[in-house]
Amino acid sequence: MDLRLLRSFLAVVDEGHFGKAAGRLFLSPAAVTQHVAKLESETGARLLHRGPPAVPTPAGQRLAGHARGLLAAAEAAREDMAEFAAEGPRTARPLRVGIMGHGSAELTPAAISAFHRARPDVPVEISQLDFTEHSSALVEDRVDVAFVRPAPDDERVTADVLTTEQRIVVVHRSSPYADARGEGLRIADMAHLPFFRVPAHTPRPFTEYLYFGDEAPRRSTETALTPQEVLTGVVTGRAAGSGLASFARYYAWPGAVFVPVLDAPWESSYLAVRADHTPRTHPEIPVFRALTLALARELGPRIGRGGGG
Repeated sequence: MDLRLLRSFLAVVDEGHFGKAAGRLFLSPAAVTQHVAKLESETGARLLHRGPPAVPTPAGQRLAGHARGLLAAAEAAREDMAEFAAEGPRTARPLRVGIMGHGSAELTPAAISAFHRARPDVPVEISQLDFTEHSSALVEDRVDVAFVRPAPDDERVTADVLTTEQRIVVVHRSSPYADARGEGLRIADMAHLPFFRVPAHTPRPFTEYLYFGDEAPRRSTETALTPQEVLTGVVTGRAAGSGLASFARYYAWPGAVFVPVLDAPWESSYLAVRADHTPRTHPEIPVFRALTLALARELGPRIGRGGGG
């Protein structure tokens, strides 16, 4: 059985509600519903009365007991093997690095290169994170460290400031806002910008960052999960986006114009890790974190002063 399906099922059993279970797991309600439906298909039994509240059927009660035992056994096996791996060859356990967009600009590839030089025997696996994976990739143990922005608001995650930059908006070159690229805009000037949409389960800190704290900005019909999708909406004249000043250096698409936002607080990028990580979780996390923070002290101020290019 897929342990992810069992986790979703148990979360619904514990919370009595699909939406609350989704929030606990940093998934969308639709994803949790699909997980439960797939589990019911695999077991051939109805597991939950949908409610509300969502209540396990007799078959669901029986499976819940099995599921708790299976997940506990999987966690015990992982801890046992982590201890073994810590004593064995380093190449047995890659370091998984998640990157949202361009991460922390030039600092991101510099940190990964520095880690390669310091630990040439440790493989590094890179995962590109979308806007909804602001903290969930770490919480769900899909990555070991993550370059994100802004700081996650989750007690299970801790984050270090790496770079601090001016905020910008990106618009099509035919937009009347494009004329302000030399002087800049103010937040009040952007009331009619058609900002792209993000999925409903995108973490609130990230949506506040995207929309400059405005809970109800004008929205485009376009939805985006990645900077590339943002730029596609911009250069086709269907949406506007926002980001850090270094965004302009990494996504200089023809037709896209980057305009500084003068009165928006400067925002930071972060290196995030799980708050409960220990050398047993992955012995190389502290090494990567230390190298990255050392480089941030050296390169971070220069990146922040670099502007939009």
